[in-house]
Amino acid sequence: MPALVSDIIQGSIAEELEISRGDIILSIDGQGMQDMIDYKFLCKNELITIEIQKANGELEEVELEKDYDEDLGIVFESAVFDKVKPCLNNCIFCFVAQQPKGLRDTLYVKDDDYRLSYLQGTYITTTNLTEKDKDRIAKMHLGPFYISVHTTNPELRVKMLKNPNAGKIMENLKWFADNEIPFHAQIVLCPGYNDGEELKKTLKDLNSLGDSLLSVAIVPVGVTKFRDDNLQTVDSIIAEETINIASKYKKVCCSDEFFLLCGKEIPDKDYYGNFSQLDDGVGSLRIIMDDFDSLKLPKSIKNSLKIAFACSVAAKTAFNYIAEGLNKIKNLTVYVNPVESTYWGENITVAGLITSEDLINSIKNTDADYIIVPSIMLKPYTNLFLDGNSLDYVKEKTGKNLYVIQDNYSVAEVLELFE
Repeated sequence: MPALVSDIIQGSIAEELEISRGDIILSIDGQGMQDMIDYKFLCKNELITIEIQKANGELEEVELEKDYDEDLGIVFESAVFDKVKPCLNNCIFCFVAQQPKGLRDTLYVKDDDYRLSYLQGTYITTTNLTEKDKDRIAKMHLGPFYISVHTTNPELRVKMLKNPNAGKIMENLKWFADNEIPFHAQIVLCPGYNDGEELKKTLKDLNSLGDSLLSVAIVPVGVTKFRDDNLQTVDSIIAEETINIASKYKKVCCSDEFFLLCGKEIPDKDYYGNFSQLDDGVGSLRIIMDDFDSLKLPKSIKNSLKIAFACSVAAKTAFNYIAEGLNKIKNLTVYVNPVESTYWGENITVAGLITSEDLINSIKNTDADYIIVPSIMLKPYTNLFLDGNSLDYVKEKTGKNLYVIQDNYSVAEVLELFE
């Protein structure tokens, strides 16, 4: 996989150099690159030479002078230019293994690449981390990383990940700590496996790693209707027990879903620290509610308007709160349409897994001028849902006007409809 250019930022150095989509960056200062880590490191110099293979096959060499650390404005097709390190585990809770056939190809990719963890915040298990990888991480002092720990019990982790290398987790985490490499930890809670006493042991072990451990996120296992085993989901009793266990550690946060499952209020912002694991649903509801409270709302709008928020079942608490506030505005009527997942099953309640058909079933009878759709329901940089259907398809099937908000942690964009 070469360093293939997929886009150029307008007004950038790359645009001035006439670098185009389809070009390949072969080297910088004579050095090849295996990923964006190399690229960013080599671009730090003020004077650099770039070797480019143009889309038509011609080779071109360009010398340029720029400010230190100034970005060239190149968007690459992938953050990794060589082969992505694959996941070698067969986790009992693996979501990829719970998917039916016929979805986008990218949804079946299982990566476990430390470079993507550093560059994009994806989670790694460290089971395929080599000494060469460690040498590079230490030499370049990379970090932070996001590590799927799940349990520090060696035998249990081997059982859960179905990989004999999984038992070395504390050895690997201590290496990170000894080399002052920061990392965030994740625990996917699977009742009957790593909850209760096992969770207590895991958190105690993680707490011993000092300042290199930045945070711990505990999330409930997601079980779709396509599973063929009896993996248990988190219920209200386990959710409350988990919250109580986690409360004894400053760096540990449970995802919002635990609080919803046992009927507790979403904690205030102090609970979440710097919100470092938002993509795991840890604090996302608190952020969107607090953001709403910070908005300056009009007392009335000129023309009568009806809007409906199409949200995940997990987010309905936050959007009910937002709707209550918006409905105080004269001439504005706001509804909340939680989208139930008939495709995956009732246990899947997050927005990123909502399909177009489930959205259609949720909004088709809603009396609203606009349906508000969060961009997290769509494939990045496209208008496609998880099942491959488009926004236009949903509009055609429902006759509704869809309004996509790009910031998934704010409803400020919705205020533009009032103008």
